Amino acid sequence: MELDKRAQSLLETLVKLHVSDGQPVGSKTLSASSELEVSSATIRNIMRDLEEAGFIASPHTSAGRVPTHKGYRFFVDSLVTVQSLDPREIDNLKKQFNMSDNKHLITSVANSLSDLTKFAGVVMLPKAKKIKFKHIEFLNLSEKKLLLIVVTDDGRVQNRVIHTSKSYTKNLLIESSNYFNRHFEGHTIAEAKEILIRELKTLRSDIMQLMTAAIDTSTEGDEIESIVMSGQRKLLENAELSQNISSIKKIVEIFERRSALLDLLEKSNDANGINIFIGEESGYHALDECSVVTAPYHANGELLGMLGVIGPTRMAYERIIPIVDITAKLLGNSFK
Repeated sequence: MELDKRAQSLLETLVKLHVSDGQPVGSKTLSASSELEVSSATIRNIMRDLEEAGFIASPHTSAGRVPTHKGYRFFVDSLVTVQSLDPREIDNLKKQFNMSDNKHLITSVANSLSDLTKFAGVVMLPKAKKIKFKHIEFLNLSEKKLLLIVVTDDGRVQNRVIHTSKSYTKNLLIESSNYFNRHFEGHTIAEAKEILIRELKTLRSDIMQLMTAAIDTSTEGDEIESIVMSGQRKLLENAELSQNISSIKKIVEIFERRSALLDLLEKSNDANGINIFIGEESGYHALDECSVVTAPYHANGELLGMLGVIGPTRMAYERIIPIVDITAKLLGNSFK
């Protein structure tokens, strides 16, 4: 549905007022705040039309109106005016990118997103398919339990417990570690699997079992290793969301199921810039009362990952959008 200029102006004013104080907006308040020179009766008529079209709604406890998800969507797509960040905020943000270790860099970026927005910040680590093995080591934990230590070329260290059907001697574990490091150092997980298939007939069965376990185990928990979050508590303590126990339970669920967040960020891969999911647009029931603002970060023309902010639908989009956008650009530049 297309809205005329007067309806757009009133919807924009109503959204801004509601975002500012969280209260339903009445026609008198709207009339006093709007720049339109129209009568109160005309404003009431326009509000009625906006409500019938699904852009605003009336809470049961108030005669005022609040934006619906449809109203927020129209506001974001057609009415929002992005603010410029304070130069001091940009300078402070830039200071978070002086780190050589990728994991600490990503963690710092997630923290910055949360601190600046007061919501939850989410950042994907650079695509796992580009990460390569640097070194592995097998250690005995018990008779049929091993500890696998995997070091990748980006400095990450993964510790995985492997349950085996038989026990392995210390010498065999050393031999297997050395074999893996000679043959798979500098290769991605996908490349290592191809090499392993080619050498299937030449490897002893006991070493083959360990090689297979090392490669397969390195892919486990990717949804945990590939995403960093910060500020979950800030979101859970948000005045709007914390009033509803069911909302809190749903949000806790989405944080525990990091694979769902990872999938949501992956949905934005084809977007060239900012992408905004409002309420049920995310496709996850747990985020029905939230909005997710995401952006990709690139280096040398290559998409490395996504980052974003999760907050209530009643958020200051004009401020959140530039924070996400600038952070994504700075993060991409740090990888060049």
